[in-house]
Parts: sequence; C-alpha cells; structure tokens
Amino acid sequence: MAPKNKFTKEEMVEAALRVVQAKGIGCLTAKAIADELGTSTRPIFTYFGSMDEVKQAVYAAAVRVYDSYTKAGLKERIPFLGVGKSYIRFAREEPELYRFLFLTRAQDQKYSAMMSMRHLQELVRPTLMNVYHITAEEADLYFRDLWFVVHSLSTLIVTGDCPYSDRKIGQILTGVSVSICKSIKEIPGFAA
Repeated sequence: MAPKNKFTKEEMVEAALRVVQAKGIGCLTAKAIADELGTSTRPIFTYFGSMDEVKQAVYAAAVRVYDSYTKAGLKERIPFLGVGKSYIRFAREEPELYRFLFLTRAQDQKYSAMMSMRHLQELVRPTLMNVYHITAEEADLYFRDLWFVVHSLSTLIVTGDCPYSDRKIGQILTGVSVSICKSIKEIPGFAA
C-alpha cells in the first residue's frame, strides 16, 4: 500500500499558485511545486495526471484572486471607478498573475482580458447609466473606452514601463473619462 499523501490537492494548488506569483507561469514545474512544499514530485501526481491539469487548477485559482480584487472595486462608492482602480491594483500587486490571465494566450483559455472587460461592463452598466444619465449603449461605449486605457496602464505597470505615479494615473483616467462623457453628451450619434 502506498503511503498517504500528506498534502491536500488544495494545498498543492496553493503552492503552485505561490510559484506562479513569485516566478511566473513559465517556472511552474512539478519540481518547483515540490520544492515549495518541501517534498518530492510524487505526491503532485497523486492528484494530477499531468502538469497541464496543474496549470488548469492554478489558472482557476488565479481567477479567484483576480475576482477578489473586482469584488472589492465593486464595493466602492463609485463602482465603475472602483473596478478600474482595482484592475490597476491587481496589476501592481500581482504582476505575474496579471501576465498569466491577461497577457498569455492559451489554446483553451476560459478567461481573457476582453472577456473580463465584458463581464465588468455588465456589472457596472447600471451605475454608469444612473450617474451619467446615459443609455445602456452609451454606458457600454464609455466603459469600453475607459477600460482600454486602464488595461494599457496596467500592462505598462506589469512590464515595468509605466512612468506615471498613482496621482498622474488618476489624472489621466479623469481626463479620459470627462472626454468620453462629453463626447457622448455633445456629439449626436457618438455612441452609435
């Protein structure tokens, strides 16, 4: 009879997630997980048939981490602003997870930057419509265009190429927000 595995599947996924957070998905190997747990690689394959299965589990765990940032943003006084700030905070605090979720193209990827944007757009649409007195179509345009700026700034942060302070980022987002809102309000058919 084989010895009982002293680690749960969840503990192995958490260890694998820590490896990805520290070193990136490219460094996720059975040996790296085993080193993180202080064991051999054998226990890993008790629960997982392959490293692809491990990566899928880590991907789901990374999505849960990202979702916790989104939930925090949605609880802010102005949810659409909170979501943008939390997206940037996720990029700053979890750059390797951001890279894994939004800058890596996997064949069977269930989550992507655009899918995230559409999901967030649905969540904040009612608030945008209420705050700015705009239609759903206008709210979607507003959010999409502002999200492109948020995603660009986040990507610059993750790649280490963002020269802007948080204060300057706030100014940029405010300027873009005002520009989009003004265009929606003053240019007939802009949202179409």
